[in-house]
Amino acid sequence: MTVFERFKDSRWAWISKFIFGVGLALGLPPLSQIWVATFSLSLLFAFEMGCSAKQRRKHFISGLSFGFGYFVFAFHWIGFAFLVDASSDLWMMPFAVGGLALFMACYWGVAFVLAHALAKRGFALWLTLPCMLALVEFLRGYLFTGFPWAVPGLIADGMGGVLQFASIVGMPGLTLLILLWGMLPFVIFMAWRKERRRLILASALLASLPAIWFWGEWRLGNPQPTDENAQIVRLVQPNISQSDKWRSENADSIFNELLDLSVSPTAQLPKAIIWPESAVSFLLDESEPAKKQIAMRLQEGQTLLTGAIRRQMNANQEDYHTSIISFDQDGTVVGRYDKWRLVPGGEYLPLAWMLEPLGFRKVVSLPESFSAGTGPQNFEVSGIGQAALLICYEAIFPHLLVPDDARPRWIVNVTNDGWFGNSVGPYQHLAQVRMRAVEQGLPIARSANTGISAMIDPFGRIVASLALGRKGFVDAALPQSLPATVFALWGSVPALILLIFILTIAGLGRRY
Repeated sequence: MTVFERFKDSRWAWISKFIFGVGLALGLPPLSQIWVATFSLSLLFAFEMGCSAKQRRKHFISGLSFGFGYFVFAFHWIGFAFLVDASSDLWMMPFAVGGLALFMACYWGVAFVLAHALAKRGFALWLTLPCMLALVEFLRGYLFTGFPWAVPGLIADGMGGVLQFASIVGMPGLTLLILLWGMLPFVIFMAWRKERRRLILASALLASLPAIWFWGEWRLGNPQPTDENAQIVRLVQPNISQSDKWRSENADSIFNELLDLSVSPTAQLPKAIIWPESAVSFLLDESEPAKKQIAMRLQEGQTLLTGAIRRQMNANQEDYHTSIISFDQDGTVVGRYDKWRLVPGGEYLPLAWMLEPLGFRKVVSLPESFSAGTGPQNFEVSGIGQAALLICYEAIFPHLLVPDDARPRWIVNVTNDGWFGNSVGPYQHLAQVRMRAVEQGLPIARSANTGISAMIDPFGRIVASLALGRKGFVDAALPQSLPATVFALWGSVPALILLIFILTIAGLGRRY
């Protein structure tokens, strides 16, 4: 037994796999250290290649260690939310970040067990392990309400034209490909030394990377018809700190600041004005003085779409919603959309019956509780067309993004990333919104309380933006939408076909 073989069977190997997981997470935006992610995946495969299929407990711990390193680093920005009210919330930080990372890492532990059971060992494991990881990452977006933040496919954000392949295979397919490509250096090295006949397959899969990149760059460079009647949309970013936002004495000044930013004169009148998530701390649609102020500031044909807290009376119960409310030029409410994917630990507390007696509570303490809406919904925005609506967290889900029966003209996304300070969180959030634009072939207008507000075209390119920590507004012409993409039409089916194809090759690899 070599020194390397003795080491990879020791407990130190689990620490190494934790480090490899951190290395893979360094490939995520905004760091986008692709070479570190690739090196980490290759080393991981070097450790896993010679393991026995019967060591299921060790395989689970290996996947758990690798996943825990990945998710701890990928989720560390969540800890910033507990610094807003540190005197009350700071003690919950390690439980929230560490507990969430450990729970998500269990998915990867299961993936390692399944991969070794299917491939046994050797070359076929290189194909099977990424397939199982991609499969559990897909399930992570559905099970237990889903939490698909920091899926490895997001690494494509820093890979140029590769991102465009999301229009066909979506995030699940990109996750599979990136994990396969990442293990290639070690696979090619081993095949060159011992199994040169398998270099053909490894080389073909390696060639798919530049092929997809060139296709993506061609797609980006392919001229698209311009819309001469494109309407101007104003994205308002007030840059209000979380410590000031919910103080009652600041309510009027924040509202007036939003109004002032909305009506600042420019060369062309914006058709729609978008305020961020929970833009004001009071119930905007119940305030007659506020609606009169909106009517006084809006001009003919303008529409205001704003994030707001909304109250709904049901019998003797008050339900509160995180919503988007649409106002016309008369200050009349013409549309309401209620967020239906609520943030666990933020807008509701999972297992509240068990955790509340231990002192845990959700981070957002106003109001007492939030209720979920009914599902995806479009608004008709006067002079622009149908808009699908996403509030903050909802933008990280690639599925059930728009109503099934009506493809919208554009997507409106409101958010408040002020909870997470100057961390990687707001940048990762923006990268996921860009991915949604590519998947659907739709432009996205995004207004954030503080960074990063942006107009995003249907190729995921940022047309105009306001940086994190800046106050102001940005006017941008709404880009033209594309015909429905393959992903918009078929969802994750192409990714599933790709996964089955790779598993079939892996099955053949066990025989030859």
